[in-house]
Formats: sequence, structure tokens, C-alpha cells
Amino acid sequence: MVVTLGYWDIRGLAHAIRLLLEYTETPYQERQYRAGPAPDFDPSDWTNEKEKLGLDFPNLPYLIDGPTKLTQSNAILRYLARKHDLCGQTEQEKQRVDLMENQLMDFRMGFIRLCYSPDFEKLKPGYLEQLPKKLQEFSRFLGSRPWFAGDKLTFVDFLAYDVLDQHRMFVPDSPEFQGNLGRFLQRFEALPKVSSYMSSGRFMKTPIFWRTAKWCSTKD
Repeated sequence: MVVTLGYWDIRGLAHAIRLLLEYTETPYQERQYRAGPAPDFDPSDWTNEKEKLGLDFPNLPYLIDGPTKLTQSNAILRYLARKHDLCGQTEQEKQRVDLMENQLMDFRMGFIRLCYSPDFEKLKPGYLEQLPKKLQEFSRFLGSRPWFAGDKLTFVDFLAYDVLDQHRMFVPDSPEFQGNLGRFLQRFEALPKVSSYMSSGRFMKTPIFWRTAKWCSTKD
């Protein structure tokens, strides 16, 4: 059965899900919703369907897998990860997965707030000033491990890749990406199924954000 992933026609919160679907070779199709033209960016392509899909909490992204209908990006990731034993195996690994999942979401949301703020240019210097410390914390947590939970890949590595790659695009010359975080990104991109996807026409690197964002809201 083919899974349906619904989201805007952007990278956004669906990127890690797409990567995980590709890595696990899950057959899927996308329903990509498109906003209308500026300045209104009419969302009716989504809102006209929103209440008709049988979702408990109608939102984007959503995943429909037969009778299973989920929203919330991390709930979708966990659902897929449980099917493929990618949630950590030992208690320590599971603790690291849970911690990393929530830490990454805090990090992501801070970046989202910046990129959608009308005061983006005013707030950007302060964000860049604090960024090295935040990246150094992720670097310390990763340490010499190949993956964030330990020796085995888990779904938080898909999240981490997405969020860290966005920041690598935002600050390409950041020295924090010259060490183990940079090697993590390279290691992830070298996974055969990920590499194949990233070189395919299905892969979406940009736009990251919706049309109203102040950074990376258009396709390169």
C-alpha cells in the first residue's frame, strides 16, 4: 500500500519525513499543497481539504497509511521509525533519542521564528552571535559517535541532518561545521538510499520556508 504524505510544496517540516521514507524504501506519494500568488498567498488549496481527510488534528504535514492517519511531524517520524527499528535499542539510546528530538525541535523553532520575523535583519546578528554555542553543544553531544544515539542510525539523525543542514546553508563558513558535525552531515549524505534520493529529481533542497519567510522562501 502506498503511503500519502501531505505538505506544502516546500522543504519545511516534511524534509526529515521524506528522507526517512526514502531510506526505508517505503512506497509513498506526495500531496503537495500550493499557495496562491502574492500578496495574499491564498492557502485554500489546503484549507478546502483540511477537514475532509479524517485527521484528528487537521494540520500539515500529515501521513495517511491505510487506516492510520497522523499529523505532527515528530509523531509521523516515530511511527515510521518504529516500523523499522529506528527508535534506539538500549535504554541509553532511547534516552538520547528522546533528548535529541526535543532539543532539535527547540533549535528548529528558534530558527523558524527568526526567518519569519518582520525584524529578520535586526534579529539576525543576535542569532548568529548565539549560534556557535548551540552548535558546539550538539557537537559535544555527538562526540566521537557516528550517530546521535550511538553506533546505530535512529530517526533523530534524520531530524538532525535537516536542521543542521539548514544552518550550514545559513552560515556556510561556520567553523562549527568543520569538525564532527560536518562529518556527521557527510556520513548521512553518503547513506546509499539517501544519496540516491538526493541526486534524484524528487529531492527538494529549497525552498525551506513558506512564501512569507525572509530567508530561503524561493527555489534556488
